[in-house]
Amino acid sequence: MIVALIAVCEIGFWVLLAAGLGTRYLLHMPRLGLGLLLCEPLLEVVLLVATALDLKNGADPNWTHGLAALYIGYTVGHGHRTVKWLDGHAAHRLGGAPKPIGPPRYGMARARHEGTVWLGTLTAAVVATVLLQLAIWYVDDPSRVTSLESWRYVAWRAAGIHGLVALSYLIWPRKAPEGEPGATIEKQRVDR
Repeated sequence: MIVALIAVCEIGFWVLLAAGLGTRYLLHMPRLGLGLLLCEPLLEVVLLVATALDLKNGADPNWTHGLAALYIGYTVGHGHRTVKWLDGHAAHRLGGAPKPIGPPRYGMARARHEGTVWLGTLTAAVVATVLLQLAIWYVDDPSRVTSLESWRYVAWRAAGIHGLVALSYLIWPRKAPEGEPGATIEKQRVDR
């Protein structure tokens, strides 16, 4: 049941996102579109309540409950940035706004960008860990919660790997190729 609900929440996320952006830019109703976009966190609340009720009704904690916690954590950590990115592209394609500026490609600006994205993953790991710990306390039976405990390691392993990737941009910043606009700025920084 929980896996199906996670799928429904994911599909609902994209349906609400498309409806919200379409309403904002195609129907020219920005307030209604914003209202639809603001309904997206309700999907995570539904998933959280359903997971808690499933555990309350005596379901054995398993991988589906852990996956639900990770999904909610990911949405909290990266959902806003995803919606903002898609809103910028929809405003450009459908609303006539200028093309959104992409993330920096080179140097310390790229390292800062990767660090910011990693903070979203760190937030996701913290939220998932808190939800999993609450579920462990709620079940209150050490013999039944090993699955939930293992998902905490999954969350932190993902955050650690992503952190190493983000750190690599700081240690070995990419240099702009000669002839690209960022190349002269990077060269000036190196010359100083």
